[in-house]
Amino acid sequence: KSFLPGLICGLIFLFLVFINSQNKWKFIFIVFSISVVGYLFDSILVNLRIYDFNTSVNVGVLPIWMLVLWPSFATLFDEILVFLSKYKLIALMLSGSLGPLTYYSGDPLGLIDINNSIFFFILMIPFWIFLMLFYLNFLLRLRLN
Repeated sequence: KSFLPGLICGLIFLFLVFINSQNKWKFIFIVFSISVVGYLFDSILVNLRIYDFNTSVNVGVLPIWMLVLWPSFATLFDEILVFLSKYKLIALMLSGSLGPLTYYSGDPLGLIDINNSIFFFILMIPFWIFLMLFYLNFLLRLRLN
């Protein structure tokens, strides 16, 4: 149950995606922006006891592997999810459903304990919709050279 192999693989992944990105400043800004928002939101929900992560090593209140997981997820926003800008309603529906479901799937796997399912979904669905809106309406329009 060591976190180290996943952490190392995640860091290697982030490095490889970074060196292959077309616009490094844009990549850094998008990954940092999405990661900070996600990390803060997760920290708030853990502090509110909506859910807890089953882990042995934390940075703040979150598992150390979240330091790699959020930036790894955020790499999708750099170039992959650009096509969703043409399908905003679908993008919002997908993010509002798939984001919370990825967390929820961690409960039966023993990665996360969801202490209050109702509040979990009440908070998670709007957050993931907001994150996609933030991307589509702000980050995607940035011109960072």
